[in-house]
Amino acid sequence: MYMYISSHNIHDQFPEAAHLPEVISMRHDGDVRYVMEIDEILPVDIRSQHTFSYEVLDSGGRVGGNYAVLNNIPVTAEGRSAFEQRFMNRARKVEEEPGFVGIRVLRPLDDDTYVIMTLWEGESDFKAWQESQAYSHAHRKRNTEEGIDVQQPSIFPRPSFVKTFTVDL
Repeated sequence: MYMYISSHNIHDQFPEAAHLPEVISMRHDGDVRYVMEIDEILPVDIRSQHTFSYEVLDSGGRVGGNYAVLNNIPVTAEGRSAFEQRFMNRARKVEEEPGFVGIRVLRPLDDDTYVIMTLWEGESDFKAWQESQAYSHAHRKRNTEEGIDVQQPSIFPRPSFVKTFTVDL
């Protein structure tokens, strides 16, 4: 499975993409991103310079809801294996939270920044999860001797950053 996040709607740019699934749009302060999840890798000419391309490493739920949180985490080539192992062994508690819609762990195809995308019915559901025991459990090793950020800090070449969006269906 692959996911594409673009500043341009692929269907508008490329008539030859008409056979591809519909995209969802996400907005934040006038910034729009178009998201498409499909089973095939798109040709480079359709992906274009305005598209971020990912392989879906892990998923739960569906792409939808009304609120999306994208945690962007740069990882060095040497750190990919350890980073991916950490997410493949995650507790999977978020899927049980009220208002949870979906999660996608995305491996970049063209750069070094992984994306952990969570989708929610609303912003309040995401904020409630951040205050929950499930969130504390999922992040309990962060900044401790057991955490990957302390064990292997050199695998993160730059700080991570979070972007939030409202989802238009």
